[in-house]
Amino acid sequence: MRILFVASGRHVPSTRFRVLPFAAQLRTRGHRCDVALSMPQKYESYRWLGWRGSQLLQRTVRRWHTLLAKLRDYDTIVIEREVFHDNTWDREARFRDVAKRLVLDVDDGVFLGKEEKFNRIASMCDAVIVGNRSLEEYFKPRCKEVHVIPTCVTLAEYTTRAIPTDKERPTVGWIGTTHNVPSLRECAAALRRVAQDIPFRLLIVTGTDERLHEVDLSGVDVECRAWSPQREVADLHEMDIGLMPLPHDDPWMKYKCGFKLVQYLAVGIPGIATPIGVNAEILKGNRVGRAATTDQQWETALRELLTNRELRQQLGQAGRTLVEQHYSIEGNLDRYERILRGE
Repeated sequence: MRILFVASGRHVPSTRFRVLPFAAQLRTRGHRCDVALSMPQKYESYRWLGWRGSQLLQRTVRRWHTLLAKLRDYDTIVIEREVFHDNTWDREARFRDVAKRLVLDVDDGVFLGKEEKFNRIASMCDAVIVGNRSLEEYFKPRCKEVHVIPTCVTLAEYTTRAIPTDKERPTVGWIGTTHNVPSLRECAAALRRVAQDIPFRLLIVTGTDERLHEVDLSGVDVECRAWSPQREVADLHEMDIGLMPLPHDDPWMKYKCGFKLVQYLAVGIPGIATPIGVNAEILKGNRVGRAATTDQQWETALRELLTNRELRQQLGQAGRTLVEQHYSIEGNLDRYERILRGE
């Protein structure tokens, strides 16, 4: 097959985890996979060019991508989320005109506030690939063919961490974008109380620390480290427990794909997470971690896992197995390939 991926940007999480790994694996099977990246990245602008100039450049680049798509006669075109982060759908329509098979990939509630746009886009696509069942429910009335492929990790890259010794102080970790740092407020009170009598380090891996002041972590031993794609897995290996708190009053949370939680489990550490959306499915039965909604639940889960190294190891091993079976690129590649073929 000749496949074109219309992607948000090399460092945008949805591109990094839902486009680039599948494209790389499909190439090893003999398919031609081209990735058309937004320039500048979809959610960014060039400071030297300004916002308006950057938007003009994005549109110019996408017109060029559409022309290339027509000239190269791709079998399948995959649009990641949307072409432009606005209310327009004219460029998606242009890709529809030149695509033999058009597929939309959605991993978040990007349609919230833009229902008309996504109604149009979904109806013009041959298939929609979504990251969880909540997204599937949304798109099923809007497209004749909807498939669930979770946001996955590449197992070869996410190696299992070494088992720490009993003498090492446990590390509780959180990894995510700067924008999402305030979500730690959901478990901050529990972290403060537990820190009063159980020694642990809180490792926060994010873009910058500019929003960390919005979370009261007084009395907690906090290290905030700049995120780096080269160090991402090594940073995860330093953690004994991974956190994924989510705010309950945000409708966006229902559609998240739980990727933070998947990352923790992939390296063999248990997660504590708010059981919203797919998180509840991943944590079902407490087999790979703990679900926590209230302050008391967060505190109970933290105390249990911080004081029981064997339990952390047991849950982490179960989490790794779960990722291998359901949340890996390798485990989902055959099905993904069939969807792009239209089989």
